[in-house]
Amino acid sequence: MEKTSPPQLLGRYIVADPAICHGKPTFRGTRIMVADVLEQVADGLAWETIIEEWRGSITEEAIAEAVSLARRALLDHVAEYIVGPTVA
Repeated sequence: MEKTSPPQLLGRYIVADPAICHGKPTFRGTRIMVADVLEQVADGLAWETIIEEWRGSITEEAIAEAVSLARRALLDHVAEYIVGPTVA
């Protein structure tokens, strides 16, 4: 029998569980992928609308945590996203 890794808490509201959505970060107690919600935020959807679209399965606090983690990830890995020098 293959042993899987235990779920990893990424915050109060976010978990990465190998048994759920192939280990992609999701909101705790759901199968809602954090990346999907961040895409909705990036598209300019109001947080209230996002919450309604997910039928209240996530909260404003959970979205805020996802945005905060995304910010931290960007700052920690900014060199990986450089596409070229800036024009003066």
